Parts: sequence; structure tokens; C-alpha cells
Amino acid sequence: MRLLQLRALTGIHLTLVCHRPHLPAALHQALQTADYCVTADFQAARRHYYGTTAPVPQSVDESARPADRWLTLPVLDRLVSYDSPIPCTAPCTPPAITFRHRPPPASLTEQTAREIARRLATVTAHPRLAAALAAALFTGASFQQLATARPGDYDDAAATLALHDRTRYTDGCATYRVPRWARVFLKAAVCFARLAPGQDQHLLAGLHDRTHLLRVAEAARLRPPQPSAGPRTGRIQWDWRERKEAQCYDAMLTRHQIPPSS
Repeated sequence: MRLLQLRALTGIHLTLVCHRPHLPAALHQALQTADYCVTADFQAARRHYYGTTAPVPQSVDESARPADRWLTLPVLDRLVSYDSPIPCTAPCTPPAITFRHRPPPASLTEQTAREIARRLATVTAHPRLAAALAAALFTGASFQQLATARPGDYDDAAATLALHDRTRYTDGCATYRVPRWARVFLKAAVCFARLAPGQDQHLLAGLHDRTHLLRVAEAARLRPPQPSAGPRTGRIQWDWRERKEAQCYDAMLTRHQIPPSS
């Protein structure tokens, strides 16, 4: 029902895949108010979705396209971080971000931004996960800080997103400019949040969605820089830089400890 409501609000083309020989009774009833068609033929579904511009399936022998290669983005270095910002419970209108404790994220080129937007739209239909990953790319914020955003923190007219950090683990509560390519994802997340007011006030991914968000990033083949040396496990290492910095900090504390008196 929420998907159908999202379709009515945004005008998106919605394709439901039902892995059963017949529509379940609940789905059949829900579709009574929608204009829809049913097909059991995959090629017919492709023609219905794409029209006469249906892409030709790629042969299995064809090499991977550049669009399928990994995009290594330094801005994702802090997505998995040990910081623990606390959201604001009272109304908060933060000032524009001033990067004091971390460098500002590098702006994406137009070509890279366009490719990232294409990948996000391809790998997930979940508005919050897509918006959270998009926000990570223009804020450089950690997953925990992204989870502090509420529906009212996105200002569509001003194209700004507020994130909160009441305990000032990083740069405190701050407002970020939303680049043009990312606005469609934030708008969809706001529409999604308003479908169930009062039930869940997260605008972006909630704290329980961290694993899901990382899997979406990997499905889109987006990753932070990887260690140049060490064991190759075949899996993306999201927190290796944080672990390395923590080890250096622990070593520094150990060197400066006062030995016990004899």
C-alpha cells in the first residue's frame, strides 16, 4: 500500500514482481484502485517498461562496461565511523557547515555525479537508503550522523539538508547544500516518510539499516579507498582507516603511560 501511495504522490512507473503463479488476494485487492496490467512474459514486460527503446541484452561474453567498475570515493572514508552524534529533540535550525575537524568533501564531477545517480536508481527502490547514500557523498558524514536527519531537515526550496550533532563529535549541528543531482533522492525520502507520519521519523536510513546501506553501496559498486597492503579477502573494507587511526591512538597512549612505581 505504501508503494502504491508513493506512486500516486510522485508519478513514478512502478513495477511489482510477484514470485507466485497467481496474485495473492491482498495484492489483488490493493490493485483495484490502480491502473495496471499483468504479464507473465519477461520480454513482454521489458517492452511494456521500455517501449520501443528496450535495450538489447548484453551477451555473457561481452566484457564489463566502464559503468560496472568500482568507483573509489574518498568521501566514503567516514561512512563507517566510531563517532556517536546525538540527534536534537528540540527544534533546531543549524548554521551552514564550517569544516573544522575534517576536510570538506571534494565536489564530484558532472560525469561522476550522473553515473552515481544512475547506479543508485538502478540498485535500490528504497527511498531512504538511496537518499542516505547520496547524502553521504555530499556531506562526508558518518552513518550515525546521517541517522539524525528528520523529514523537516530537508528544505526543498533552499536545497539544504540539516544534520545534527548535539555533543559535537565532529562539527556540531550544521546545514549542507544539496547538489542538484541528489535532490531527487531527498525529495523521494521526504515523500516516503510522510506516508506513515508518527510511525518513524527518520528521513534517511535508521540506525538498524547500516548493513543494508553498505550492501546498497556495494551493489552500486561504490567504495572508499582500500588498503594498499594486507590480506585480500575479496570483501570491501569499510572501517580499515578508522581501525588504523584507533590503533595509532592506542599506541600513543601506551608510549606516554607512566610506569608503576616500584
